[in-house]
Amino acid sequence: MTRLHIDVERDVDTTAATDATSSGAAAAPAPNPIPSPRRRDSSGAFARFASVVNDESLAALSPRQQAALIRHAAWQLTWPVIADQSLMTLVQVVNMAMLGRLGASAIAASGLSFQPFMLVSNTFMGLSVGTTALVARFIGAGDEKRASATLQQSMLLGIVLGVAVTLVGIFFAAPIVRVMRPQPDVLALGVKYVRAMSPGLAFMIILTMAGAALRGAGDTRTPMAVNIIVNLTNVFVSWTLIFGHFGLPALGIIGAGTATSLARATGGLLIVYLLCSNQLILRLNWRRLLHIDGSILKRLWNVGMPSGLERLINSTGQLLYVRQVSGLGTIAYATHALAMNVESLSFMPGQGFSTAASTLVGLNLGARRPAIAEKSAIITAQLGATIMGLAGVLFFLVPSLFLHIYTGDAAIIALGVVALRIVALEQVPEAVGSVLSGALRGAGDTRAVLAVTMAGVWVVRLGLSPLLIQTAGMGAPGAWIAMLADWTFRATVLAIVFKSGRWKKVKL
Repeated sequence: MTRLHIDVERDVDTTAATDATSSGAAAAPAPNPIPSPRRRDSSGAFARFASVVNDESLAALSPRQQAALIRHAAWQLTWPVIADQSLMTLVQVVNMAMLGRLGASAIAASGLSFQPFMLVSNTFMGLSVGTTALVARFIGAGDEKRASATLQQSMLLGIVLGVAVTLVGIFFAAPIVRVMRPQPDVLALGVKYVRAMSPGLAFMIILTMAGAALRGAGDTRTPMAVNIIVNLTNVFVSWTLIFGHFGLPALGIIGAGTATSLARATGGLLIVYLLCSNQLILRLNWRRLLHIDGSILKRLWNVGMPSGLERLINSTGQLLYVRQVSGLGTIAYATHALAMNVESLSFMPGQGFSTAASTLVGLNLGARRPAIAEKSAIITAQLGATIMGLAGVLFFLVPSLFLHIYTGDAAIIALGVVALRIVALEQVPEAVGSVLSGALRGAGDTRAVLAVTMAGVWVVRLGLSPLLIQTAGMGAPGAWIAMLADWTFRATVLAIVFKSGRWKKVKL
């Protein structure tokens, strides 16, 4: 197996070690910030973020060399996340195009039905943050046994919650869809879609928990590989069942929901098989799957619940914000939707670096290397700000180039130019805010991120946007300026929280 080796500075004064080495005395070996996994990673072919070798030479490394090695490790963790999200976005476009062949009602039914489950999905993703933080801390300390025990409890939690959500989706599909106030024809299709896709929700949650655990262990490639299979399966089965190929009946929107369930089941079963096969750094013992470890569950809940609440608060705040924009008319909302779609091109790298920061911080805190954890987060934030900042330059200089990809409507393009130039100014603070949020989550300081997100979205954005839209008479640009103010506020406060260093002392 190919391994990536990284050397980083010690958290202690290296001067004495340098003197000892130069005088011929052997320097005391430094503790490994990220111990080598004993098991192979997925299929033994993926390069992994591994461990420190040559600890004796740490004192000889210059700060520039140390930073270069950390940057390389961050890229190793980031690019699979970006690739995964890019493919997921592409699959969503393809699936929407297939549903578009069925008519506007099918598109509306799938879109409206998806919104309530989006809130549930975001909440579970927040809960999985506790899994990432705990696993990273245990792997950093070289304790693979407790890391695997954390995986075990996370999977148990995922199965219980997943089955509950699945049953709710099947038996309460109609009330769930009615929440979105659809037209009667859309309601009927939406109920069918929800019932068809609900069996896959349990597998989706299992896949989410397993992916979070593996990312905490430094393995972002296995979740990427499994999600590639899930997404490709989804596209192929959707095409088969929606339109009725290979002698099967054309099921329409029911086929789309069924394909989603089958694809998620494929991914859930595959990730369970890999975790039980002793091929990965973490191992799932299915014979002890129902064993309850109250201590680990409590720690998962203490770290994950604030993050889940943060996701829920952020999602509901975003819905209210979108309602403010949609109240300005069709052109304003269409422009906003296109601008956010364009911005997603830069947001994916930001999310990737946020994941890398969570892993690097958690691993190094587990290894009792808080200074390296801090340095890793800062370098990762710099990388994210550079990538998203470059995207911001393009958004500001040639906004119409991006908008013409989506529409030729002159009114939307004219307003979209203003939107993208405001969004361009948001890129660096959004990158810093996203990555530092990831770093704090990796440290287990999810309550701080919850507080800052709540203040940014509900006080700054939702409070400022009506003032700028209506009182100041700015219209849609006022909403986008409020979004810029939100991210600027969050980045500033999170930087202050991170600089304080209190996150280094969080006990998990």
